[in-house]
Amino acid sequence: MTSTTRADQPAVSEGARVAGEPGGERQAVLTIRDLKTQYRTDEGTVKAVDGVDLTAYRGQTTCVVGESGCGKSVTARSILQLIDHPGKITGGRIMWQPDPATEAVDLTQLDEDGERLRRVRGGEIGMVFQEPMASLSPMYTVGSHLMETIQLHSDLNEADAKDRAIYELKRVGIPQPERRFDNYPFQLSGGMCQRVMIALALSCDPSLLIADEPTTALDVTTQARILDLLHELQAETGMSMLFITHDLGVVAEIADDVSVMYLGKVVERAGVVDLFENPQHPYTQALLESIPSRDHDGHRLDRLRAISGTVPHPAQRPPGCSFHPRCPHAMAGTCDVDEPPVLDLGDDRIAPCHLHNPETSGGGRPLPMLPVPPVPEARETPEVREQTPMPASKQPMLSVRDLTVEFPIRKGFWKRTVGHVGAVSSVDLDIYPGETLGLVGESGCGKTTLGRSIVRALAPTRGSIAYRAPGSDSEVDLADLSGRELRPYRSDVRMIFQDPFTSLNPRKTLLQLIGEPLQRAGSRNRPPAGKDVADSTIQDQVADMLAKVGLRPEYMRRYPHAFSGGQRQRVNIARALITRPSLVVADEAVSALDVSVRAQILNLLKDLQEEFQLTYLFISHDLSVVEHVCDRVAVMYLGQVVEQADTGSLFDQPQHPYTEALLSAVPQPDPHQRGGGRRIRLPDDLPDPTNPPPGCRFHTRCRFAVEGLCDRGDAPPVLQEETGHAVACLRAEEIELQGRH
Repeated sequence: MTSTTRADQPAVSEGARVAGEPGGERQAVLTIRDLKTQYRTDEGTVKAVDGVDLTAYRGQTTCVVGESGCGKSVTARSILQLIDHPGKITGGRIMWQPDPATEAVDLTQLDEDGERLRRVRGGEIGMVFQEPMASLSPMYTVGSHLMETIQLHSDLNEADAKDRAIYELKRVGIPQPERRFDNYPFQLSGGMCQRVMIALALSCDPSLLIADEPTTALDVTTQARILDLLHELQAETGMSMLFITHDLGVVAEIADDVSVMYLGKVVERAGVVDLFENPQHPYTQALLESIPSRDHDGHRLDRLRAISGTVPHPAQRPPGCSFHPRCPHAMAGTCDVDEPPVLDLGDDRIAPCHLHNPETSGGGRPLPMLPVPPVPEARETPEVREQTPMPASKQPMLSVRDLTVEFPIRKGFWKRTVGHVGAVSSVDLDIYPGETLGLVGESGCGKTTLGRSIVRALAPTRGSIAYRAPGSDSEVDLADLSGRELRPYRSDVRMIFQDPFTSLNPRKTLLQLIGEPLQRAGSRNRPPAGKDVADSTIQDQVADMLAKVGLRPEYMRRYPHAFSGGQRQRVNIARALITRPSLVVADEAVSALDVSVRAQILNLLKDLQEEFQLTYLFISHDLSVVEHVCDRVAVMYLGQVVEQADTGSLFDQPQHPYTEALLSAVPQPDPHQRGGGRRIRLPDDLPDPTNPPPGCRFHTRCRFAVEGLCDRGDAPPVLQEETGHAVACLRAEEIELQGRH
């Protein structure tokens, strides 16, 4: 089959991609001017997009960033007129010019059911949606999806379309594309489904690819592979990209220029280097300062600098500058009255803010950076805590030994068991009182299964879970308990679930959702301080807990749909903590949240840990968050723990090649670190969990694996140093690995 790259567009060099400067002669492939998209509802008109100006340049990547509810996705969908009812474009222009030799076309003037717009959709502009599992029909195979798109935009017959589809699957790095062609979406992992979505979007060689949060729900290695793939395809085809994300590390990794949106408007536009080095709008500054970071001495900051408040609903837009209720630089009488003018700051840069206006700021001045709060002196610095090994005499609160969880594979009419999937295999783990233990690894490695086993939402196949309640001299094996025997411990060991939207019953009020664990716990529950069980009602305790997680007590009569994602996660936290537990398993508790809301939730978890003397098992694929919040970290791969250490030791001096690969895949929020050659690209072929490889399970993807050593016998034994650093690698003492820097 012949190559399908566009010969009329030049490939983008690495140097051009890294530069990220808005200067120089560039050709616009998409120009949006004063775009307005509104939804007419019973409550009034919702201005989701309110006068957006945006430009995507030929062969380059424009990133659009901002919190949820700022209008990023609606802007992207407006380009292709894919707006859900009752949304409608009410003003503005979207000028589309894929070929500089032809005249630009205003997409807003095209019939949404007409032939011309159908040619643009998928043919000239491809789109990758955020949720691949929701965008791919489970009724059709991967090949059917691709062939339908290819035949819609080309004259290929069925045989040639199938060859083209297999080629596209191969081009996006899907192993064994001939076999995957006949798979259904539910038979593929999330990362593989996202690659299928990219293959669909690129199958007709579009001039522009719109990617709407394509890596948000992916683990770091899958995200790194997707970003590398998009970069390679951009260099190969010369396409432009409009990349929507709230991950500023990803922005620093791929962007040439950046547009920051807030409440339906672009509040700053700049080249990626300028934006990170010298942000000029208070909202951009606040987003950058919400990223987990370290102080000048290398210590972790105890608290993140979260943005106060939340994004208002577009129907309740504040007067004046939309950001002024959350802005630390807001000027009374100006920012809350007048909308800031759009002033050209040079180099095609804008940042509408009254501080840049000479008429309102006393001559105009550079925007001051917000002060960095000092590390509290009364508290031991996190860096010292990381380097101090856990005392050998200290008793763990929870000890997991040889824990194994297997799920049967049943086939045939009689559903006979023909095999097992070993989700967790012979795991040993200790969790000490008052600490935060991080659990990291790729999707499918067994993290969530291990967490659910600890809270006994799942019954382990074998092994023990020895739990010692605070103040108790005895311990109980939770793995041996069931039914009524587990009830006393349901209040002590609780779980915060990942998805704040699906984990709350939409038919129940907050009072019912949060109060239900109290009703199940009965008289054993410990009441709030200063209250006795006899005179403490469930309503009082729910009101008290709502206040502690930052929600108003009068909200208890409302239903989950009335709250934002961050507020729903606060409800999840309140529900987990209402019984005053000792151990909390937080399963990806902040992975679905914006960077600003994530900072609020992480600060809240830290405050509640200190107030209630909580112990956390923090499950996450976001290593930057793990580094910020965790005292120790355990790394899982294919059901086994392969490395454990203090956070500082593990991030600075990893001893397992898998840990090294995870650390290298973390996007750094610094465009100067782009393309430094740090990333270790792991092969895509994951071992089959029903038939794991012999020896070290990682040897099939390890660059240090030695044939005849790493691929023989049982799994490597866990070797532990005096500092508490433990690793399961036969070559740990002879190989040299790179840390986070």
